[in-house]
Amino acid sequence: MFFKFIFQVGERLRNPSIRKWFAFLKQSEIWSREQLEAYQLAQLKELVSFAKENAPYYREKFAEIDVDSFTSIQDIEQLPMLSKKEVLEHSNEIHTHYNFKKTFTATTSGSSGDPLVYKREESADSFNRASIFRGYSWHQVEPWERNGYFWGFDFSLVQRIKVQLLDSLQNRFRVFDYKEQSFKKFVNKLRRATYIHGYSSMIYQSAKLINEQQLPKPKKLKMVKGTSEKIYDSYKAEIKDAFGVPIISEYGAAETGIIAFECTEGKMHVNMEGVIVEEIAQQIVVTNLQMKAFPIIRYQLGDYIKLAPKEVTCSCGKAHYILEEVTGRIGKNVYGKAHIYPSLYFYYIFKNLGKKHNLKLTYQIIQKEKGILIFNLEENLTNNELALLKKEIHHYFSDDITYKINQNVKKKFGKEKTKSFISYI
Repeated sequence: MFFKFIFQVGERLRNPSIRKWFAFLKQSEIWSREQLEAYQLAQLKELVSFAKENAPYYREKFAEIDVDSFTSIQDIEQLPMLSKKEVLEHSNEIHTHYNFKKTFTATTSGSSGDPLVYKREESADSFNRASIFRGYSWHQVEPWERNGYFWGFDFSLVQRIKVQLLDSLQNRFRVFDYKEQSFKKFVNKLRRATYIHGYSSMIYQSAKLINEQQLPKPKKLKMVKGTSEKIYDSYKAEIKDAFGVPIISEYGAAETGIIAFECTEGKMHVNMEGVIVEEIAQQIVVTNLQMKAFPIIRYQLGDYIKLAPKEVTCSCGKAHYILEEVTGRIGKNVYGKAHIYPSLYFYYIFKNLGKKHNLKLTYQIIQKEKGILIFNLEENLTNNELALLKKEIHHYFSDDITYKINQNVKKKFGKEKTKSFISYI
């Protein structure tokens, strides 16, 4: 009760509208597809009108747009798309000239380029937090319950003390390193936790250590949530074995808000009350329907995705669109001796191995020179498995790439997101 009280006091001070939004989202989660799309259309028209009136950038971009003529969500295609480069170059003009009562300064991670700093009004911030908490409610989790946090831990001693103090007020604890004594202390704390969340690679690393060292496994966990990184198929069995529940995914970005959250049936439901998601040439284009201080409209986020066909439904009963998979980042190109390839090829190589041969691998590919790739694998392969991998690599790159396969490579965890492809070219 103490932590619930502290949480709710902090919530009222920082996010006074969050309870209103949470109540709305719990009501709307049982809406029909038609009701959800009608809400999206109304929000889109309001957002475009507001942006056109208050943001210099959109005033120019939307000059010829008659939003009153929009009759369906498909009319969003009349609007121009927004690239990350444009957002960075025109951030001042994208900000609306409107005096919001309360705003927060937000910053993107900058993991795929320069970080973006922008303003987000209290209502939009509260909506986003309420969306996360709605996802928690699907797994019978309350945000103030005891939780373990797997995030970056490259802290100085002073920073570490400050982080531990803030964590304690949120009924939260985290792993700061994987040294035997401190890690066992962390695992002991997990026995009283209701949920754990953070970088999926760190959750996986902890699961491996628990299983390998035969440490006591937590019994009370209701949810294990991975975010900010790819959840490899090879992670899933290890995590389920260590923690007793499957890892679920939360997908979003700072500037777009929560895009999708996984339900108990294993389906990623698009947060339709908060975003419009388009799949264009396998790439995601996102419109944040709630943020007006810094409108994000038809934004090319930089991920490859696959939306399920609209007729696909989930046995959980929610009518929200289903995001079938986030296939990877739209990253740097892969350079062969004569040709250039998309980094998405790596996703298909390892996806095919899992689908065709049930060979689930944890990998990282590095390119330092054109025409040469280094495949670092965490697993040890049999001769047959190695032959299957080589066959898939050849299928996509033929003889245009030479490569080296390193096995039993232990990745370093903790300081930042892990990337599946790193290019130094």
